[in-house]
Amino acid sequence: MKNDYLNIYNNLIKLTRNKSLYYNLKNNDTFSDRLVILLLHFSFFLKIYKNSLSKEEAQDLFDFIVRQIELSIREIGYGDVSVNKKMKEYVNLFYSILEKIENWDILDSSKKTKLLGDLMNIKDDNDLFIEYFDKYSHFLTKNSLKNFTKDIIEFKF
Repeated sequence: MKNDYLNIYNNLIKLTRNKSLYYNLKNNDTFSDRLVILLLHFSFFLKIYKNSLSKEEAQDLFDFIVRQIELSIREIGYGDVSVNKKMKEYVNLFYSILEKIENWDILDSSKKTKLLGDLMNIKDDNDLFIEYFDKYSHFLTKNSLKNFTKDIIEFKF
C-alpha cells in the first residue's frame, strides 16, 4: 500500500506544479504558496475519496504526505526546531482547509473567492482558481481512487 501512497503523493505534486496556477499570485510563488496549493489538492482529494478509504488508510495516507512535506522542509535547510514549528503550522492549516473545503460545492463564487483569498496571496481576480478547483473536484468525482494509485497519470480537466 505504501507504493500506492507514493503514487498518490506524486500525482498531487504533479497537479501542484501546474504553472498556470501561479500566474495569478501577487508575488513570485514561494514554497509556502506551493504548499498551500498542495494542501488544497489533498483536501479535495480526501473530501471526494473519504468513503473509498478506511480510517486507517486515510490516516496512513495523511501521515505519509505529512512526512514527505517534512522531508521537503528539511531539504530546504530548516533546523529541527524550525521544522517542528513549521509542521505544526502546516498541519493546522491543512485541517482548516479541509474543514472549509467540505462545503465547497454549496458555496457561491464570492465565498469561494474569499476562501481562496484568505489562504493565498492572489490577485483580486482569482476566478482562475475557482474554475480550476471546481474542475478538479469534478474530475475527482468522475475517476476512481484506484486511478490515483497507479503511476503518475495525465490530468485533463
